[in-house]
Amino acid sequence: MRAALPPTGREHLAALARALASFEEQVWRLESWGRRLAEVLTGGGRLLAAGNGGSAALAQHLTGELVGRYLEDRQAFSALALHAEGPGLTAIANDYGPEEVFARQVRAHGRPGDVLVALSTSGRSPNVLAATRAARERGMTAWALTGPAPNPLAELCDEALCVEARSTATIQEVHQVAIHILCSALDREAIR
Repeated sequence: MRAALPPTGREHLAALARALASFEEQVWRLESWGRRLAEVLTGGGRLLAAGNGGSAALAQHLTGELVGRYLEDRQAFSALALHAEGPGLTAIANDYGPEEVFARQVRAHGRPGDVLVALSTSGRSPNVLAATRAARERGMTAWALTGPAPNPLAELCDEALCVEARSTATIQEVHQVAIHILCSALDREAIR
């Protein structure tokens, strides 16, 4: 049996437009997260972000926007992408196994009241789930950016933004938009 062909450019855009249209109903959640995150970060708290593959790139994009700036200059905030420190990551994987690579870092860097943003298009990544459990045990707030609900990550987190799309690429594209909306909402609070 022959594999299905990838979507054409127009099909890809149509899928993205459908996902963004349904995502619009969740913008209020991101703006709420941005306000609450501004309180945490301006109060000396920290954001940790975890994801694999393309979601890892999005986690690093989010933390880069917070340590640097999104649109306007403001104070630098403490934000760590948990996949970005290569030697530590490989040492943890070697000593504790791949499922623990993010959870161990959450236990090291996370404090009660901090925020974990967990990104997983499937909502089933074992290492992201383990990190979320570790965050909850430490008294952190855990938010998820995932694909379609229900999924284990959405159920484990305090709150979840679930993208209704079949394609991993489409889910990640909506997650990128979500990150920018979150950063914009945070900046509106932090710059006041």
